[in-house]
Amino acid sequence: MSNNALFGAGPALPPAYPERAAWGTAPKLRQWQEEALAKYFANSPQDFLAVATPGAGKTTFALRVATELVERRIVNRIVVVAPTDHLKRQWSDAAAKVGLSIDPNFRNADGRHGEGFIGVAVTYAQVASKPMLHRAKTEAAKTLVILDEIHHGGDALSWGDGIREAFEPATRRLALTGTPFRSDTAAIPFVEYAEDADGIRRSRSDYTYGYGDALRDHVVRPVIFMAYSGQMRWRTSAGEEMAASLGEAAVTKDITAQAWRTALNPNGEWIPAVLAAADRRLTEVRRAVPDAGGLVIATDHDDARAYAGQLKKITGESPTVILSDDAKASGKIEDFSAGETRWMVAVRMVSEGVDVPRLAVGVYATSTATPLFFAQAVGRYVRARRRGETASVFLPSVPNLMALANQLEVERDHALDRPDNNEDGFAPEEALMEAANREEKASGELTKQKFEALESQASFDRVLFDGGEFGTGGEMGSEEELDFLGIPGLLDADQVGVLLRQRQQEQQSRRRRPVAAHEPAVPEVMDHRQLTELRGQLAKNVSAWSARSGMPHGVVHSELRKACGGPAVAQANEEQLQRRLKKLQDWFIGRT
Repeated sequence: MSNNALFGAGPALPPAYPERAAWGTAPKLRQWQEEALAKYFANSPQDFLAVATPGAGKTTFALRVATELVERRIVNRIVVVAPTDHLKRQWSDAAAKVGLSIDPNFRNADGRHGEGFIGVAVTYAQVASKPMLHRAKTEAAKTLVILDEIHHGGDALSWGDGIREAFEPATRRLALTGTPFRSDTAAIPFVEYAEDADGIRRSRSDYTYGYGDALRDHVVRPVIFMAYSGQMRWRTSAGEEMAASLGEAAVTKDITAQAWRTALNPNGEWIPAVLAAADRRLTEVRRAVPDAGGLVIATDHDDARAYAGQLKKITGESPTVILSDDAKASGKIEDFSAGETRWMVAVRMVSEGVDVPRLAVGVYATSTATPLFFAQAVGRYVRARRRGETASVFLPSVPNLMALANQLEVERDHALDRPDNNEDGFAPEEALMEAANREEKASGELTKQKFEALESQASFDRVLFDGGEFGTGGEMGSEEELDFLGIPGLLDADQVGVLLRQRQQEQQSRRRRPVAAHEPAVPEVMDHRQLTELRGQLAKNVSAWSARSGMPHGVVHSELRKACGGPAVAQANEEQLQRRLKKLQDWFIGRT
């Protein structure tokens, strides 16, 4: 007897491969899903860990396992555990399409789920608050537990303790994750660990399907990272004015962090310029993919609202704003997913699991930079619907983000014996998930008191793709930037690589043209300390001239380039910077 006969007929759906079916559904499985399913039923394990890149179809695989187990009468109850309320509803909707009725509205106080349901969808926090209630229900039936994004469970945390206590008696446990690394060294319940050659215990998956594999199979989109630098200036808590180029390698981590926050400040010029560039890219993508949408991931509620206002000025259309304390957030996400509007702006809660397949352009406008968060955030843009769709993610040109972008295809496992500290930029998982569902007001205010953002200008830095870097940098709106913003929205990964290399060669050829008399040749050896000092001095002088003339900072920089020649500040050499400083001095004393 089929599961449709048991739970009501589900609709006929198109195959998931090579074209994407509706979320979480597919009568025909992708090759990796077939292989994982065959391995699962060949071994019939109590515990099975499937690691598959975001967008690959973990939900489809899990629901096929569930229907098979029900048909074979191995289980007669299903529990889905997810990180957020929104994901509970997504699971319930997906299950309904294959004939499984899962109740996402079950509350611990209810005692039992509604009539006609074969199981429930609950959050990790819900289980952790009443683990014995869920244990009793697990013991009372032959239960399959699907642990979505299992990396959120750790023995040292209440979530991990709760799921271990609640689901230890389960008949079957199916664990899923797209990012198997965690931010601490606490063991994840129901996950097997094995020592590697260095004696470090690492998580062992039963089946792994990484981003590189999915890209080769055209299951996910290739991701083009558009990195933007620029000059930043801010005032420290001690009253000292600081200036730095965003992402400059010669500065300290603290200066990089403060320059980064200055760039993301809604009152500066960096973020509006990058949003405008991202919208221009979205327009290009929508030529081939008319319903393509964009997502800006902000750090907090205030920034999200401010970015939304800037996007409205740029596009003339009010974006969808998703805030974690908004009871209508899930409905807004669903409406955006089904619609054709251009932009959605969200605080970090949208970074994991939320499925909006039409998202094709993103702006990473948050200072959060753990590998876990970055991978989940990028995962929002890679879900392919048809072959050839590309994803473009705009981000600040800072070293840790550049490293994460270049390592997108690197597979990671959860290591238990890594030193338990935060030196590598990780943050405890519990804090991460709390931040994903609420605004960190106290933390944010504390950070904001450390400095005052004074000014920021954006410049195009480079493009990152498939571990390579492309582009020679340039001002906003320059030919160098437009070469990459205008890349077609429908290209296979191989075609993207070919086109990026072609654009790179064209830009290098333009730079090898004869040097004009007013444009000094770049010296072979540069003093990076001297360059840093000159850039800071130029930023202060430009600010002073802006205050005196009423001319925006970006316009001042453009006028200086017109008068003196040379590239953007981030790419200018010592002599070119000196010429601009001298020109500013002339302006101050009335010389033209």
